[in-house]
Amino acid sequence: MPKLSDQDGEFEGPIPSGEVGTHSPMESHTGYRGDDWSPQRLMFHQNLEQFAERVGLIVALQGNGKISQEKAFSEIRQIWKDLKESRGELLDL
Repeated sequence: MPKLSDQDGEFEGPIPSGEVGTHSPMESHTGYRGDDWSPQRLMFHQNLEQFAERVGLIVALQGNGKISQEKAFSEIRQIWKDLKESRGELLDL
């Protein structure tokens, strides 16, 4: 049985599914269940999830003093532009 470890030692138990491991870049973390499902909308949904994850990471880095507010704003602005571009390409808007 796999072991999970913490700072105080190790303990046995199953590894909770969905909490450990990596996701494929093509695999979304949540499902897209819109009535207008299409492969392009699924891809945009995945891009939107990735955007949200990256914003969270940038905010955490800035909050912990690892990057400046200006750098955080610049990074978020760039990934926002990337998201808008993918929306136009994938959804033909």
